Amino acid sequence: MSLILEDITLSSDGQPHIYQTNLTLEKATMNVLLGATLSGKTTLMRLMAGLDKPTSGRILWNGEDVTGKRVQDRDIAMVYQQFINYPSLSVYENIASPLRLMNKSRSEIDDAVKEAADLMKLSNFLDRKPLELSGGQQQRCALARALVKGAGLVLLDEPLANLDYKLREELRAEIPKIFEQSGAIFVYATTEPEEALLLGGNTATLSQGRITQFNKTPDVYHHPKDATTARIFSNPPMNFLNLNKKGTEVTFSDGTVASMLNSLADGEYLAGFRPNHLELHKHHENAIKFSAKLNVTEITGSETFLHLQHDDQAWVGLVHGVHDLNLGEDLSVYLDPSHIYTFSQEGELVLPASYAGEKR
Repeated sequence: MSLILEDITLSSDGQPHIYQTNLTLEKATMNVLLGATLSGKTTLMRLMAGLDKPTSGRILWNGEDVTGKRVQDRDIAMVYQQFINYPSLSVYENIASPLRLMNKSRSEIDDAVKEAADLMKLSNFLDRKPLELSGGQQQRCALARALVKGAGLVLLDEPLANLDYKLREELRAEIPKIFEQSGAIFVYATTEPEEALLLGGNTATLSQGRITQFNKTPDVYHHPKDATTARIFSNPPMNFLNLNKKGTEVTFSDGTVASMLNSLADGEYLAGFRPNHLELHKHHENAIKFSAKLNVTEITGSETFLHLQHDDQAWVGLVHGVHDLNLGEDLSVYLDPSHIYTFSQEGELVLPASYAGEKR
């Protein structure tokens, strides 16, 4: 079983929405589409489903060209962030509806509905109508209906966004196992890098209608092929500054000098590092010291976001714990050079960071 997008494009009124895209998804795989709002995730899923027809290229399902095939005639199940249920039917009948269309027996339907309802914590609500449920329960009803359908391709467009934190964490762990066991191809769209990491599998990063990279999720996270991918797969976004390499020294755009990147050819580059690698204290012998002004702090309880002004650039740091800091004060922040990605001035990765002993 496979889904292949072959040279797919989509334009409207001369405006491109999806640039030339090639993508192959295999049976029993988790495939995450990661990107900001309007990056093309939903549009790509609509093309996969047959809701939209590509301007050029073709879509192959198990070797068959299904480019012009109606969505009703495809082996798919879909769940959106804005859940869709049948308001006049009970939760039981909502979940059972695809099975009735498949002419399943009464006992098969009953077993499947109860199993899905138990998983989605809906067993006590089967006799209710969707509008009698909370928003999170209604979304779980839509997920249960997709689950029982047993489709070969399951498309989930930010399906957990409306759920409470605890349930979202539980389902993030359970959903991949459920669909992988079924042998389905699973496509999950999200704006959150953390969600992609939790779901695992493969990740395609999207920016302005283009897939910038597609590979195993840890590989894309640790080895982004360019600065665009690195920005997408970092929350808060990766920090950047220019550097000049000459001989044994590196001079950053703020004048900071360090001895590093000895294997790098002399020239101008772009350095990138994730916010969680900035520290308020020097914990590493070779740590580089930068000066910055503190503009805003955001305390989440166990962590503190530091919004910093470094020369003409806005940086974000993410440090553990609650810190007593004064807005507007000058800070010294430290960075272990092993966490620096080096990109060309055009944004292509030149040297990856060294992740020895790193915690995500």
